[in-house]
Amino acid sequence: MNMSRVIASVFLGLAAATAPAMAENSCMEGPMAQFGRYVGDWKIEDESFARNGSGWSPGKGARWIFECIGDGTAVQDFWMPNGGGYGTNLRTYNPDTDAWEIVWAAQSLNGLMHITAKQADDGSIVMEILKPEQDPPRRIIFFTPDESGWSWVQQWSFDSGETWVDVYRIRATPFDSEVTTGVD
Repeated sequence: MNMSRVIASVFLGLAAATAPAMAENSCMEGPMAQFGRYVGDWKIEDESFARNGSGWSPGKGARWIFECIGDGTAVQDFWMPNGGGYGTNLRTYNPDTDAWEIVWAAQSLNGLMHITAKQADDGSIVMEILKPEQDPPRRIIFFTPDESGWSWVQQWSFDSGETWVDVYRIRATPFDSEVTTGVD
């Protein structure tokens, strides 16, 4: 069995093990609902902006599972892109700072990434990468879900945060078991 299938099996097993916590709806109350509204199993269609500025190109897609864990203590997600490169986020809300503290771990990282996030006035959630320092600076915006799913965009700044350029974006729709995910 290849390593990506082993890792995918572990992620899917962990996601399944946390499923009973979803039924408690603890992530759908108060500030926890900010990321709790993404709890579910999602099919991801993605696209990247070409570095030469020539336009957008479709990606390979992914499956992204969000779970409520620890009786509403945190929201954990399992990112499973078609073709490998798996990762997981652990998101916990800090009422003292009115912000989310997030840790990202992925096959491609040497260590962990520390991220902070706050909900904007329009309901979107803006995530900023704290460590390791990014060059150029990057942020991710989760947009408010609608009846068919939700969208997300990664932006880079080439002027120290004065302006932001979209470089990668996704659209999440409910996962259909007939969709091929690259995970057997």
